Amino acid sequence: MPDQVPIPAKRARLRRSRKDRMVAGVCGGIAEWLDWDPTVVRLLYVLISLLSAAFPGLLVYLILWAVTPVDEPDA
Repeated sequence: MPDQVPIPAKRARLRRSRKDRMVAGVCGGIAEWLDWDPTVVRLLYVLISLLSAAFPGLLVYLILWAVTPVDEPDA
């Protein structure tokens, strides 16, 4: 009998965070989506933005702010 491969759980949609927000909750939402520490996501975002001329960090942040919905409040 072959080993059964576990079916991965469906990942929640990317949403801006209400609880882990510094400006608009974009990095906090990415951190929740990836199940990472929000501080790590923020540091990586800033480092990538500063070190890569091909990554316009502020523009990408503004676009994500505009298109990513806010997380629903807990009932």
